Amino acid sequence: MAGLDQRPIIIKKVKKAAHAHHGGAWKIAYADFVTAMMAFFLLLWLISMTTPEQKKGLADYFAPPNVSPANSGAGGLLAGTAMDATGAKMAGSALDAGDDVSISPQNTQFSSERAGLGGGKGDAGQQDKASGSAQDKARALDERAFQAAAASIRQAWQSLPNITDIADNLLVEETEEGLNIQIVDQEGQPMFPEGSKYPFEQTRQAIAALAPILQQLPNQLTISGHTAAGTTYPNPRYGSWELSSDRANTVRVLLGEFGLSDDHIAAVSGKSIGEPFFPNDPYMAANERIKITVHHEAPPVPPGMTP
Repeated sequence: MAGLDQRPIIIKKVKKAAHAHHGGAWKIAYADFVTAMMAFFLLLWLISMTTPEQKKGLADYFAPPNVSPANSGAGGLLAGTAMDATGAKMAGSALDAGDDVSISPQNTQFSSERAGLGGGKGDAGQQDKASGSAQDKARALDERAFQAAAASIRQAWQSLPNITDIADNLLVEETEEGLNIQIVDQEGQPMFPEGSKYPFEQTRQAIAALAPILQQLPNQLTISGHTAAGTTYPNPRYGSWELSSDRANTVRVLLGEFGLSDDHIAAVSGKSIGEPFFPNDPYMAANERIKITVHHEAPPVPPGMTP
């Protein structure tokens, strides 16, 4: 028994190897992926809800004001060419077969040197070319002036802290007809009291900021008032036509009070519910607006031609 008691006691300790701990990096990556997808679909939704005019306005807002959108020609939209009177050909293109041109007595084909021989259209071709060049230059000057004016208008509005709440109601964009400045209603954020021709104080300040900038442009401008469909008027003798006309004329008076001379204004009109901002939904609040359009200046008359 003594021998048994002297035996060494051996204790075996078995260590179990634990599995490596799984990190949470995949959760962060998955969250980033979901967030990116949500932002992507939100962007698609916003793009589908905006109109081409709004997209153009956003693009113009972020575009540098002193950079021409073209890279060739005179820097204008037509890249150094101009449309002729028919609107189908560019200046300097071939003449129509029905025009009065010089015809060689020996041949029924058009003479290739009719312009140089002083034919019926020889001088007219030179005048058309001069007219097209004048239009290109005038268009290029207008483009640069409109870009600078749009940048100045946005800067003037941004410097007015009182109109921050209506920043989304103020739109400036360059279009084919000229520089468009629109003061539009938003749902829950009108620019005029209901049925009134006098704007809110914030709207008045935004309009007043336009006058000194528009005064520096030599171009003529038009002012038009627009209303949304579905509005009821308590006075049967005073409706959307009268209200839109009165609002446009009130804007003209405000611009005049703050520095815009009358010789800059070509026309003031009320459009009622015509020409809605959203043609597919004439009842939207944004259809009620004031539109100021600075038109392209007429090119100078070429020598030898009368207006």
